[in-house]
Amino acid sequence: MVISRSFQVRGAAGAVHRTLIADRTIDFWAPANPTPYLLVTHDGQNIFDKQTSSRRKTWELAGTANKVAHELGVPSPVIIAVFHSSSPLDPFGRAKDLAPQDVFTGGVEPILNTSGIWPEPAPSFPLSELHGNRYLQEVAEVIVPTIAEYLHHQIQPAKTALLGASMGGLAALNGVARYPDLFTCALAFSPHWICGGVPLVERLMTALPEAGRHKVWMSRGTKSHDSRYGPFQELANNFAVAAGYQYGDNLASPIFNRTTHNERSWSTYVNQALRFWLSR
Repeated sequence: MVISRSFQVRGAAGAVHRTLIADRTIDFWAPANPTPYLLVTHDGQNIFDKQTSSRRKTWELAGTANKVAHELGVPSPVIIAVFHSSSPLDPFGRAKDLAPQDVFTGGVEPILNTSGIWPEPAPSFPLSELHGNRYLQEVAEVIVPTIAEYLHHQIQPAKTALLGASMGGLAALNGVARYPDLFTCALAFSPHWICGGVPLVERLMTALPEAGRHKVWMSRGTKSHDSRYGPFQELANNFAVAAGYQYGDNLASPIFNRTTHNERSWSTYVNQALRFWLSR
């Protein structure tokens, strides 16, 4: 594995490293001491590096994870940030990566218009071009093992989480559903239910593993896209409870008033999601 760039971020000793795996850019950071914890994130452009972030704002994830881990008395996690594939040649690459492929190719009609139902402009590609299954397979079967081997990290699924926001929130839930033996915690921020509505909620939530060794966090704000998520999120919560998930144990669905649909907002409460995950 070739490291193409290394850089430091506030609140985290050592360096974030950048590499290319399966033709996809990856940033990753690891604490100095061995750790059993592994956090994999979607939209890796926005995790560490302001130069690649969508709005010149990152999640400040390494520093926050260090602080939360210290408070809880547990080791900090390895963090892997997987970049999406949008580019000038394929402006809808992110949607193709992160949309739950089997849901939308299996009969659920995407809700598309020009008022921002999808985070990007309304996609103009056929559903046959969705490749979320291949994306998640690359993450689970290629990217994670490659970096774990490089770091000599022993993967422990009980201490492995998948994090994403908006379409990435859907991908976090979908990733745990498709790879329940690798990812046992989904940290889904502002899951973008309105791109599929009730059928999307039903298909994605009923695909999750039954409660037991898994945990699910689903949060939202009250502004922008998040202001429209309420009824769908309540339905998602009901499906989770029906599958045996319990609030205060392995299920959380907080609402953060006056927060909106961007990294600046998500970074203000990612500490709570990390505490939910690392407190198991």
